[in-house]
Amino acid sequence: MKIPVIQPGQAARIDKQPIVFPKIGIVGLGLIGGSIALAAREIWPTSLVIGVDNKDVLETAMRLHAIDVAADDLIVLAEADVVILAAPARQNIALLAELDQNVRQPAVVTDVGSTKRAIVEAARTLPARFTFVGGHPLAGAARGGLEHARTDLFKGRPWLLTPSGDGSGEAVEKLSAFARALGAEPQIMDAAAHDRVLAFLSHLPQLTASALMQVVGDGVGGKGLALAGRGLVDTTRLASSPADIWRDVAATNADELGAALDALIALLEELRADLHDGDRLADVFAGAARWRDALKT
Repeated sequence: MKIPVIQPGQAARIDKQPIVFPKIGIVGLGLIGGSIALAAREIWPTSLVIGVDNKDVLETAMRLHAIDVAADDLIVLAEADVVILAAPARQNIALLAELDQNVRQPAVVTDVGSTKRAIVEAARTLPARFTFVGGHPLAGAARGGLEHARTDLFKGRPWLLTPSGDGSGEAVEKLSAFARALGAEPQIMDAAAHDRVLAFLSHLPQLTASALMQVVGDGVGGKGLALAGRGLVDTTRLASSPADIWRDVAATNADELGAALDALIALLEELRADLHDGDRLADVFAGAARWRDALKT
């Protein structure tokens, strides 16, 4: 293990909110993990924010003053009160198996992944000193990475918590207070219901936007794209998202995402068959407009 790097202290630190976790460990300092770190240091400057990632990311995090302690080894989390797994979904699941040998004291463990059933099930094997509560802040941006992290990312956004129901009440209360302090609105949700709803709300739009951009780009090329208006730009905003995160999302929610894709494909086939008459097209446009008006923005 390499010696962790410690951020120089700041004078006259005053917490803006009551401390929930004195030592906050974050594994993965991308958009979400980095934004949690930045916000936590701003809200609780006397708490210790510990970041675990690779060297390049850690150097950026220290330069941005996003963390107090940086290391590329999980042993730096030995005395963490909460461990937030903010890597891609399958990496988070693999990291669960390494917590026992690295985190010495009782701790709350959570994640920020976009799928919940797989990690909730995997967390059942954690030692009794850990309390796992699945988490998913519904916040993001078109581009990922620490360079796009910001302290207000979670303001007014839902933060879903998926407890397994086995004595996790106190941990849920603490994580709710933590999320609320970051500006989010914590909500409790069943893991299976989460994965079905998010397949439609998040996973399907992402795959659709990326597929649409691929088809359009292949169809018209660079010169053709120069003629595009705001409609295409707005519709395909998600197409800039990093693939590594979404490969894990697809793999850990394949059944629900597959069903959502089937529903979309079936409707597109109906539209394809109705191009000359336009009756089904009119129905879809009318229904879409109603749902769009109901969409909270």
